[in-house]
Amino acid sequence: MQLDELEDVPDGDLLKVIRAAYQTKDYLSGKATTVVAVINQKIVGVAFGYPDKYEADVDEIMTKLSAHTPGFGDEPLELESETFAGEWYLDSIAVDPDYQGRGIGGQLLAALPRYVKRDGMATIGLNVDFANPGAKKLYQHHQYQVVGTMTIGDHQYYHMQHRLVPERVAMVG
Repeated sequence: MQLDELEDVPDGDLLKVIRAAYQTKDYLSGKATTVVAVINQKIVGVAFGYPDKYEADVDEIMTKLSAHTPGFGDEPLELESETFAGEWYLDSIAVDPDYQGRGIGGQLLAALPRYVKRDGMATIGLNVDFANPGAKKLYQHHQYQVVGTMTIGDHQYYHMQHRLVPERVAMVG
């Protein structure tokens, strides 16, 4: 996701805020879920998401942390809403460039339903930039469908969702 308001923030300060956020309980296993892919004891991919009802809480962590980071000046990061109602939102997914093309992104996507169901939800939502057809194709391959569009910052995004199939229980008797 590209946000124009971050152009003037030094990369080191942005990274500092992101690292600090991932050290909070809510980012690791509270209101949000972080899933990692590991190869030979190296993190090579990560997926981060949460139920839509926690979006403001998760965003508030970034706002508070950025308010105490010099590179943000007197304008802490204010994030726009990115979720649709009733979905578990995949906020971000990333794979180390040295490991791309090996199915790791697909494995991370395949791991998500477990956490979505744990949180009592049945739909995963995400945004993909109009300018990233490769990512859109990956999501479509994993049964995500475009359900709308939205503008975040100055960029247009497809909003995609994947509705999980309810598990069927066979009755024997």
